[in-house]
Amino acid sequence: MSTHEHDRNDNYTHNIKKSGERKLDRRSFMKLMVGSAGVFAVSTLPWGAIAAKELASGGKKAYEAKKIVDLNRIGVGEAVEFAYPGEHDSALLVRVGEQEFKAYQNACTHLKCPVFWSKEEGELVCPCHHGFFDVQTGKPTAGPPQRPLPEITVSHQNGAIYATGVKRYEA
Repeated sequence: MSTHEHDRNDNYTHNIKKSGERKLDRRSFMKLMVGSAGVFAVSTLPWGAIAAKELASGGKKAYEAKKIVDLNRIGVGEAVEFAYPGEHDSALLVRVGEQEFKAYQNACTHLKCPVFWSKEEGELVCPCHHGFFDVQTGKPTAGPPQRPLPEITVSHQNGAIYATGVKRYEA
């Protein structure tokens, strides 16, 4: 047997061993994949459950009521800023009439600039790109914004105004 043939046999034997190792690797790989898929499925269950709950409830999310301002601290035609539903969600309450209040998240729906109440204009104004919103509906009346401001539902009780929820945007 020449050295060359001997090398070929060693390579052949070596390849057989490698082939066996590859099978083991494939088996291990499959076990790993099945295990990973199980872990992934379990890890996504809470999100799936949340999504299912959201769909089942028709998208109605429960919000905590939060006091915005005492009635005697805001006159008709005046506005007050507050945070809702989270502490970093800027919002604006406008006292439109004696017993009428409107509240909106005040990030412009165009490029998220802050929206202000203009008593003189009688509208909500975004100074960044001259966007204007109707205080009664939150819908844009001028400028680049295309969508209405998200409305916050409010109630008044015990001499104060409370934020009670955020209305879903209807296209």
